[in-house]
Amino acid sequence: MKNQSFLLPLAAFWPMLTALVTYCIGRKNKSARNRFAQAAMGIEFILLLYLLQTVLRIGNLACSLPGLLGGLQFEADGFRALYALIAAVMWLATTVFSEEYLGHYRNRNRYYFFTLLTCGATVGVFLSADLLTTFIFFEIMSFTSYVMVIHDENPSAMRAGQTYLAVAVLGGMVMLMGLFLLYTLTGTLSIASLREACASLSSEQRPKLYLAGALMLFGFGAKAGMYPLHIWLPKAHPVAPAPASALLSGILTKAGIFGVLVLSCRIFLHDRTWGIAILALGVLTMFTGALIAVFSVNLKRTLACSSVSQIGFILVGVGMQCLLGEENTLAVWGTELHMINHSLIKLVLFMAAGAVYMNLHKLDLNDIRGFGRGKPLLTCIFLSGYLGIAGVPLFNGYISKTLLHESIVEYIELLEEAGRSIVLMKSVEWIFLFSGGLTVAYMTKLFVSIFLEKNSDSAVQAKFDALSGKYMHFKSILALCLPAVFLPIMGSFPSHFMQRFAEIGQGFMNGESPSHAIAWFSGTNLKGAAISILIGVVVYFGFIRTVLIKKEPDGSSHYVNLWPSGLDMEDTIYRPLCSLLAKAAVGFSSIAASFPDWIVTALRKTVLRKIPIPDPDPADHTPGELSVDIHLPEETSRVLNDFSYGLILFGIGLVVMIVYLAIRAS
Repeated sequence: MKNQSFLLPLAAFWPMLTALVTYCIGRKNKSARNRFAQAAMGIEFILLLYLLQTVLRIGNLACSLPGLLGGLQFEADGFRALYALIAAVMWLATTVFSEEYLGHYRNRNRYYFFTLLTCGATVGVFLSADLLTTFIFFEIMSFTSYVMVIHDENPSAMRAGQTYLAVAVLGGMVMLMGLFLLYTLTGTLSIASLREACASLSSEQRPKLYLAGALMLFGFGAKAGMYPLHIWLPKAHPVAPAPASALLSGILTKAGIFGVLVLSCRIFLHDRTWGIAILALGVLTMFTGALIAVFSVNLKRTLACSSVSQIGFILVGVGMQCLLGEENTLAVWGTELHMINHSLIKLVLFMAAGAVYMNLHKLDLNDIRGFGRGKPLLTCIFLSGYLGIAGVPLFNGYISKTLLHESIVEYIELLEEAGRSIVLMKSVEWIFLFSGGLTVAYMTKLFVSIFLEKNSDSAVQAKFDALSGKYMHFKSILALCLPAVFLPIMGSFPSHFMQRFAEIGQGFMNGESPSHAIAWFSGTNLKGAAISILIGVVVYFGFIRTVLIKKEPDGSSHYVNLWPSGLDMEDTIYRPLCSLLAKAAVGFSSIAASFPDWIVTALRKTVLRKIPIPDPDPADHTPGELSVDIHLPEETSRVLNDFSYGLILFGIGLVVMIVYLAIRAS
């Protein structure tokens, strides 16, 4: 029997409660608001650290709130408690950094309010014990984080917010249909019971289970940034404030991955068909994100595309877990550790990008080129994230990418022993290594352009040089330095840190400890990293320096974006499709609304044709009646517009769901 603890709902609702207090304080005193929000996140960190220690000491914790929102169920094992703690770390760091970053922004009260709400919802997702609780917090998280995306309220932000809202709403509705079907098949949504319930289904029910899984994968994958539902990431990150971008990339995407893990490690545990599907989606996501990042010339957009690619690496690990079956230890460890590594690395990189933006208010590489020269502290911070995500030995990303690569190699060996073809898996291995090489290439492009090259305008470069030592306050430096220092420590001493993290979380994914010690820096493992680094060097010097940098007659140069605009899936596929659906819904609603008028007209022409209907008397009309013209501020109007758009999509989803339920009932 699990130990009962009210620490679990407290961890989820504490940030939500403090959100309202923070807003009220901010109405009176901005400085006090900042300090209170930081203190609230500090308490959340301590609370979740204590929760993790309690789980490790006495075992899993659980708590039920049957009278709230249909009955919320919470549970904490090692993985859940660990990732909730990582969420708290990220919110604490970004809240501290936000004090300086948002110093000259409008609507800061609103930002803090919705950021803290999002924190509580995200922790609620990670601590959920059943998929209904997961869904409730997941949807709260989607709508509260929308306000973080549109914070600037400029046209770009509003368009990105519209995309984010559309993906969130449609993903949520599709996920809900999957939950309905899953409950119909198994009679439970408890995460702990799903493995046994799904294993007991007959072969005739398996196709329905795959359908339920696909519907839920659509919803979770949309939030995770899985191809082809990744379209919101490259649009939302560049326009959101840098602290919000760090959270969107580093932790909200992991809430989607949490759902994918529930599907893959509980419902479809060791299912080869499911594993192949996840692996294919992971390979597409991994390669596509890296390729687009190579072409991007916007700092935060490049990091956003990088997030898409790294989510692909994680999905590859999830797919390999299913394919390897009982021998999935390397895949389990690689998946969990790359989730952790990506969260911490993107925390560092996006806050470093924020340090650039809050000084220059620009993100184009040609505009910010040379900003980092003469700034050794910022250089070291960015370099730590760069080497980490590139998978360079002695940094944390190397450990997780090595484990993922070794899981692919292990499966290839199993196929060879069974006398089966290894062509496809060999292709997966080389795409994995090549995508890692592309990561090295685009991160090298960012580092060289910001920290090594000089700006083409000498006057601009002189202004950059004058900012040395004056570009960040002490609190911001502290928020960046602590996670940046931790990245090489994790990578240099993997047995003390990375292995411990993996062992804490492996139970959630049904993993086992390896039968022998892992040689983290063996020749074979170093060879894989060296291949990716070599590919990255070739791509950087052979393609980026020669094709993506245009030389001018006067000897200057600038970065160019040669990515074809026609390959933008949002503009070429999704927006036209959503527009068509919206028009169809409006047309259907218009027909339905006109139906009573048609009945009245028909009755007037038949049964009631002899009954006179008096004309309205103009004298009965009061001048000005029903002619009130309400003028809203332009920004408010745009926000309401987007929410109206979201409600239209919500209505479409409800109609589809009702039709689906009607078909199921029949």
